[in-house]
Amino acid sequence: MSAVEERLQALGFSVPEVAAPVAAYVPAMRQGELVFTSGQLPFVDGTLPATGKVGEGAGLVDPAEAKRLAGLCALNAIAAVKSVVGDLDRVTRVVKVVGFVASDPAFTGQPGVINGASELLGEAFGEAGVHARSAVGVAVLPMDTPVEVEITVAVRG
Repeated sequence: MSAVEERLQALGFSVPEVAAPVAAYVPAMRQGELVFTSGQLPFVDGTLPATGKVGEGAGLVDPAEAKRLAGLCALNAIAAVKSVVGDLDRVTRVVKVVGFVASDPAFTGQPGVINGASELLGEAFGEAGVHARSAVGVAVLPMDTPVEVEITVAVRG
């Protein structure tokens, strides 16, 4: 087990099997020293724990729940990286995180939601988990998921 997986285990997580693509793409692709993941949804055992728009009010996904879901997206992104590189200790840097939040028109807290992914990556990779990031509000995401995250990591070997 890698040190990254041990840190995740201490947080109560295990790296899941890589999520099967829902369209014509691969979960992750390596080019040189970089691994790019496709957008990862917060699947848990093949199902989405929540759907809908993020915001404040009845019928919307609570921002705190969306933040938790962003962490699950990051966990699935870690699984996608592992499927390409094998040993997560080969990751030398999380370079970039891009997070998409399906947002109610009045919701402007996308950065706080995507903090769920950033914080999990920081806990998993330590100093190597510090990254550049974008947090983008969108009208709708695939399968009506509230959040989607993609990452780019640098690897050695």
